[in-house]
Amino acid sequence: MKTIIIGSTKHLAFALFYASLGTFIALIAMAVWFLNSRPDLSIWHTTKLTSEYRAQSEVSTFSDYMKLEDKLFTELETKVYLEPSEPQPFDILNRYVHGSYSDPGHWTQDWNRSYEWPTDNAEFGVLLLHGMSDSPYALSHFANHYKDRAHILGLRLPGHGTLPSALTNIDWQDMAGAVALATRHMKQVLGEKPLYLIGFSTGAALALNHELERIAANKDADYSAMVLISPAIGLPAVAAGARWQARLGIVLGLDKLSWNSIQAEYDPFKYGSFAVNAGDVVYQLSMRNHDLILRQGRERLKGLPPILTFQSLTDDTVDTSAVISALYGQLPDAGHELVLFDINRTKVNLSLILNDPLKPYREMMTQGEFNYEFTLVENESLESRDIQARRLNDNSTSSLGLSWPKQIYSLSHVALPFPKSDALYGPIWNSDKPHIQIGTGASRGERGVISVSASEILRQKWNPFHPYMLSKMDEVIVP
Repeated sequence: MKTIIIGSTKHLAFALFYASLGTFIALIAMAVWFLNSRPDLSIWHTTKLTSEYRAQSEVSTFSDYMKLEDKLFTELETKVYLEPSEPQPFDILNRYVHGSYSDPGHWTQDWNRSYEWPTDNAEFGVLLLHGMSDSPYALSHFANHYKDRAHILGLRLPGHGTLPSALTNIDWQDMAGAVALATRHMKQVLGEKPLYLIGFSTGAALALNHELERIAANKDADYSAMVLISPAIGLPAVAAGARWQARLGIVLGLDKLSWNSIQAEYDPFKYGSFAVNAGDVVYQLSMRNHDLILRQGRERLKGLPPILTFQSLTDDTVDTSAVISALYGQLPDAGHELVLFDINRTKVNLSLILNDPLKPYREMMTQGEFNYEFTLVENESLESRDIQARRLNDNSTSSLGLSWPKQIYSLSHVALPFPKSDALYGPIWNSDKPHIQIGTGASRGERGVISVSASEILRQKWNPFHPYMLSKMDEVIVP
């Protein structure tokens, strides 16, 4: 009987193993079929540009970086814009067609390029670092805010401003090398004057990495203060396995598997398509920062400059909880501040929300014991769209004279850097503008018809509280 039981158990175990293996292989096959059934890749997904900066490049100055960037954009013009092709209906909204509504050339400045704005008798300097798949346009409003008083440098990170394909083989060390070049250049130009950093998403993570690496090397901080906007401190867990999708595509010879999304390229200053490698790059960078933070400890982290961070409670791109716990929860008491934007907490909105995104943090917030200033921007009441800033350290409040616009229930990851007046992402239609105005788009019809997803159209793209952000930044950026 014992032998029969052992034998039966053994056969059952083998059966379960092979059944599980078969199910796993079937699921992989279905996933591969689904990913490969997406739209065909276009020239901007497959063209490789050879003049991009790499950490191993023989480029030692920011001037050389700009010269290499000139070559890069000449190569882009030759390989894509001037490449003969059959006219397509989408061309009218294609950023890679000269004269289309999405042509970056409609702007007086090409915001896909790095730029430097010297100012006579500048009081300080500001270095601006955009996010993954973005361009220097993302932080242009902050550059304009400080341009009369500061020496401004908006850096185009490697892999950006050209083709989505450029993100299929970029490393975070390439971007970190460019940040180091730009920082060293600004420090040389400014002399003893302070240098401030404004970073968005991946740009914020790169700025943090720059200073953490200096602390680890027993060097002083380069920045007098850092303003981090929606920083990529942590990502959803799925990002950890992103690289395997791309590797499977290489093994099977299926190029589409190198892409998380294959989209129409209608935004003149941001890629619509997103390479799998881009997500992995941000994940690897965030893991490097996490490791550096834990290894340094709070005592050595006192070497960081003051950090002011703006974060939306609802953020589908980066992990809000990581900003609170993995960064601010590790910082010493050294003049840092976190500003968290709550949702539009009206009775109607709350009745439609399945899970309150503030719930996981309520207990922590009520304790009021932080090593930093913690400000929550929230509705004054459930009956009002007017907002207030509540300092959670002592529960004091101040009215901001701003309110939630109608039909907006929250901010988003991409919304924070842009004011209502933004000519591309803002909601104000201007018939005199020759270019696309993405923020005014509100197409309606049957789902699944147009190439741009409904979720992308509905995503909030501008920040009604942008004036408040500027006022908070002015408190930190003080020469």
